[in-house]
Amino acid sequence: MKKYFCNPINMDYLYQFIVDFRDGAHTISREAADPSMILFQGKYYIFASMTLGVWASEDLVSWENHRLPEELPLYDYAPDVRVVGDYVYLSASKRGEICDFYRTRDVVNGPYEKIPGTFDFWDPDLFLDNDGRLYFYWGCSNITPIWGVELDRDTMQPKSERIPLIYGNAEENGYERFGDEHSMPPLTEEEIDVRLSEVLKEKGMKSEDMDAQTVRMVRGFLSQKPYIEGAWMTKKNGKYYLQYACPGTECNIYGDGVYESDSPLGPFVLAKNNPYSYKPGGFMPGAGHGSTMEDRYGNLWHTATMSISRNHAFERRVGIWPAGFDQDGVLFCNQRYGDWPMHVAQDTMDPWKEPDWFLLGYGRNMTASSFTDGKGPEKAADENARTWWQASGREPGEWLMMDLGAEYQVHAVQVNFADDPVDIPFPENIDGERIIDGNSKHRTRWILEGSLDGDHLFILKDCSRAETNLPHDFWVIEEGRPIRYLKLTILEVPYGQPPCIAGLRVFGKGSGDKPAAPVFDVERSGDLDMDVTIREQENTVGYNILWGFAPNKLYHSYIVFDTHQTVGALVKGQSVYVRVDAFNENGITEGDIVREVK
Repeated sequence: MKKYFCNPINMDYLYQFIVDFRDGAHTISREAADPSMILFQGKYYIFASMTLGVWASEDLVSWENHRLPEELPLYDYAPDVRVVGDYVYLSASKRGEICDFYRTRDVVNGPYEKIPGTFDFWDPDLFLDNDGRLYFYWGCSNITPIWGVELDRDTMQPKSERIPLIYGNAEENGYERFGDEHSMPPLTEEEIDVRLSEVLKEKGMKSEDMDAQTVRMVRGFLSQKPYIEGAWMTKKNGKYYLQYACPGTECNIYGDGVYESDSPLGPFVLAKNNPYSYKPGGFMPGAGHGSTMEDRYGNLWHTATMSISRNHAFERRVGIWPAGFDQDGVLFCNQRYGDWPMHVAQDTMDPWKEPDWFLLGYGRNMTASSFTDGKGPEKAADENARTWWQASGREPGEWLMMDLGAEYQVHAVQVNFADDPVDIPFPENIDGERIIDGNSKHRTRWILEGSLDGDHLFILKDCSRAETNLPHDFWVIEEGRPIRYLKLTILEVPYGQPPCIAGLRVFGKGSGDKPAAPVFDVERSGDLDMDVTIREQENTVGYNILWGFAPNKLYHSYIVFDTHQTVGALVKGQSVYVRVDAFNENGITEGDIVREVK
């Protein structure tokens, strides 16, 4: 039997009670982010922020969470793990305090040996070179760079001065510009002066009321400059590929760039293929701050942070995508259909293989037992994780129904629960910024039924007795089943809230024609932007805009369901080649035009 997964990966994402350190606001949301993925002793492991544990897998498809010892830095962000000899080394972020290292020969059971640190860091990355020398990279700021240093392998103490390696450059790298769709370019110093004066006036303060360090931090916060963070080093054929995240985790365009060097501590130059990891469209956007790992068959995979960011800026999930090096040594990541079902062969794979099944549920007719204003059932079919259907009641039995409009061969379904602001009492006397709810036994229970006529129902998936809490549950009907209607009945959700569904996503195959090859126009509207306008055509569900720095290297993509899109991820002075593909329920049609845009 083939094995499939569908992003975001299917696992329990823990709730947090968060007190905003800036204004004391209280929020409740689920989170996992900043994943470090490794292969160790034949198994795969993901360490991610705010999970209180580690996820383990035999096949990159089914993941199991294991709690880790309390003495580890479980509340520190961006855990980094690397295999060094017979050990796995772990560290995590704690700005302003010295950060320690830990190592173990047994990831799940421990014990973990503590190695005292000597300096503080944020977003760490440890890298063991082929010659046995150990290097360390870190940085998370819109003011300071990604740093690098060589470490003593026995003491984990620096052997050299830290070296600045990557600075933000949003004036030339369009993908580094902040805001959804790169809508917030960095401000000039004069513009920052004006913003700062406005903030001080609003708060009844003067600049002399703050010390120099605070003024610098506030100016950085107001600057709209990109956060340069989340380093990860990969080496291939003697070349070093230093990956980094930008510009901000709450943005739909959160991604990873890459610089190259012939030395682990540089100097580094911007790679031609940038951004390396970039997923601004589709159901759940974002593909930044992650790691790149070779599996047991020699395939390369990239895992990174996906963004919901509605209840809290750090409301995030984890995704995995195929990656690789092309014949010219260019590092790439394939996110063309990055939240559709992916087949994981337990063998060498083609990272550019097309999906086996296609999106069936976009924009379909939806009905429900009830709904609240502005959160109608149609929101569960709009391919947008940031909107959702919400039932008006809390009692078991609220339901949602999708009409595919015709009978299709259904092969896979993903049920995506959402969190409206959770209406429960907030814990008192939180010690620190947050509490992770890792001890409550939350359950998500539901039944999914199918039908050919809307009246006679048959059970597709019965989770009425589930002991799990999986907000993005996914399963496969590999042989397929003819279905027109799908009815989801919800029996239990965490905290007894009105159930919310961000996406009832259905995949399979139709028996009709594929769409025609799209006709489009593209124009570079500045050094960093281009506008793509597609001529609307019948028999098409959506389009995939592909671009790259060469006609045979269209490594970037943007799924859209409209006929116009501005792409703001270009690099100044670099020519761009563009193609537009079309897809519907029956397949994908590649565009027959690749245009150079200077």
